[in-house]
Amino acid sequence: MKYASTVSGGMVVAPHFLAAEAGARVLCEGGNAIEAAIAAAATIVVAYPHMNSLGGDNFLLISDGGKPLAIDACGAAAQRASVEFYSSRGLKAIPSRGALAALTVAGAISGWQLALKESKRRGGKMPLSRLFEDAIQHARNGTIVSATLCRNTAEKLDELKNVSGFSKTFLLEGAAPPEGHNLRLAALASTFEQLASAGLNDFYSGDIANSIIRELGAAGSPLLSEDLERHKALIVEPLSINLKSGTVYTMPPPTQGLASAMILGLYERLSVSKAESFEYVHAIVEASKRAFQVRNKYVSDPNYMTIDPAQFLEAATLDKVAAEIDVKTALPWPEISAPGDTIWLGSMDREGCSVSLIQSIYWEFGSGLVLPETGIVWQNRGVSFGLDPTKLNSLIPGRRPFHTIHPSMATLADGRHMVYGTMGGDGQPQTQAAIFTRHVDFGQNLADAIAAPRWLLGRTWGEETAKLRIENRFKAPVIEGLRNAGHDIEIVGDFDEMMGHAGAITRHIDGSINGASDPRCDGAAIVGET
Repeated sequence: MKYASTVSGGMVVAPHFLAAEAGARVLCEGGNAIEAAIAAAATIVVAYPHMNSLGGDNFLLISDGGKPLAIDACGAAAQRASVEFYSSRGLKAIPSRGALAALTVAGAISGWQLALKESKRRGGKMPLSRLFEDAIQHARNGTIVSATLCRNTAEKLDELKNVSGFSKTFLLEGAAPPEGHNLRLAALASTFEQLASAGLNDFYSGDIANSIIRELGAAGSPLLSEDLERHKALIVEPLSINLKSGTVYTMPPPTQGLASAMILGLYERLSVSKAESFEYVHAIVEASKRAFQVRNKYVSDPNYMTIDPAQFLEAATLDKVAAEIDVKTALPWPEISAPGDTIWLGSMDREGCSVSLIQSIYWEFGSGLVLPETGIVWQNRGVSFGLDPTKLNSLIPGRRPFHTIHPSMATLADGRHMVYGTMGGDGQPQTQAAIFTRHVDFGQNLADAIAAPRWLLGRTWGEETAKLRIENRFKAPVIEGLRNAGHDIEIVGDFDEMMGHAGAITRHIDGSINGASDPRCDGAAIVGET
C-alpha cells in the first residue's frame, strides 16, 4: 500500500514494493532499521536496475531521534582519470555513456558495510545471507518489468543499446522488454551470493573486485584495482538547520544537501500562510534559485572547498538572502539542471532507530556498461566533472564528484521524528521542501503531502531557459499567478514521473508511526511487526 500506520511495529518505505517488503520482513524477524534498510536497498538494485546498482554510490543518515550518524559512500575518480586522459583521446567532455563514463569507484557497498558495523554495535545479528535473501531470489527467478523500467529502457535505447553488456542484460530481441515481462538477472544473483559468503569487502579487494577490474579494463574504463582498494566510506558531520518547527539534518558536500537546508531556512523567512497557493510555490521556487546559486558556486568535493558550507545556514546569512527575494516577481533563471535517477528509502524500527538512505547511479542505467560476470551496472557520476581545470568541479584524479542525491531527516519541536527523501536531480531539494512544509507547517498527512501536485524548476537538454514544470492538478489561479510573476511555465501530466519518487516516515511522540510512498512510482509503505 502507498500509506501505512502502526502503533506496535516498525516500517519501511521504498519506491518499489518488493524492496519495502524485503525490509519489512527483516523487521518482522527481529531485525533493526539498519538491517531492514540494507535488505531493501539490495532488493531495489534488482527491482529498479535503471535507477540504482551495486555499481553506484549512496549516503545514509542513521538516528535514534536526535543528531544522526552520517555516512558518505561516494566513490572518487580513478587515479588514471585526468583531463589529459580524455583530451589525448580527442575528447572535450567526458562521454555520458560507455566505459569512459565509468570513471569513478562505486561506493554503495562500502556504505552498507559501514552501516552494518553500526548495526552490530547496536546488537544487530542478521547475516548477509539473510539480508540479501530477497534480492537473490528476485534476481534468480525474475521480477516483473515495471512501467518506469519499460519506459526508461525504451526512451534511452538508442544511446545504450551498443554499450557493452547492456543489450544482453536488459533488451529482449533488441527492444525494450514490455511491461509485465519477467526479467532475470542471474549474474547479479551470483554476485549477491558471493558477497554474502565472502563479505562485502570482496567488492573492493577480493574475487569480485578482480572480476570488476578485469571487465572494466577490457571495456576501456580508467579504473584500476588500486582505486577500489583505496576506497573507504566516511563518517561525516551532517549539516543541520534550526527552524521554528525543529531541526532538519542532511548530508554535507559533495552532496547538494546544503541547498535543501537553505531552501527551508529561506522559505521560513517568507512567512507563507497557505499551502498550494501562488505564494507557496513562488516562495519555494525563489528560495531554490538562491540556494542553487550558492550550490553551483561553492559545492564540490569538500577536500577542494575553501568555505564552510554551514556559514550559509547562519541566521544572519539567511536573513540577508531572504530579504533579496521578491515575493511577487520571479528571478530570471538560466542555470543548468542536473539529471539523475536515484532511489530513496527509509526505515524505522520499534526501538526508535531510523534510517534515511539514498542510492544512485546518476543517469538512468548510469554509464550503461554492464559487467557480464557480475551483472553490475556501473554508474556515470563522473560525467559531472568538467575537463576545464578552471571550473569548480573539474576532473582531478582521486577527486570525488558532486552529488545531487542527499537523504534528510528531522527532529521536530513537538517530539515527532521524520525521515524523507526523493529521486530527481535538481528536483530533490524542491520536492523535499514541499513534502516537509506541507506535512510539518500545514499539517497535511504524509500521503497527501507526497501525492499533492508538485513542480520542478530545471532546464532540459537543448533549451535556453530553465522552465518551471508544474503538474496540471494545480488550480488555474496558481498557474496564472506564476506566469504573471514571470515564471516560464510548462504544464506536465497529473502525476508526472519527472517530479521524482518520494517517500517519508514520521514517528509520533506516542510511538505510532505513519509512512507513505509516492503514487508516481511502484513503491509501498509496509509495516514490519514482530
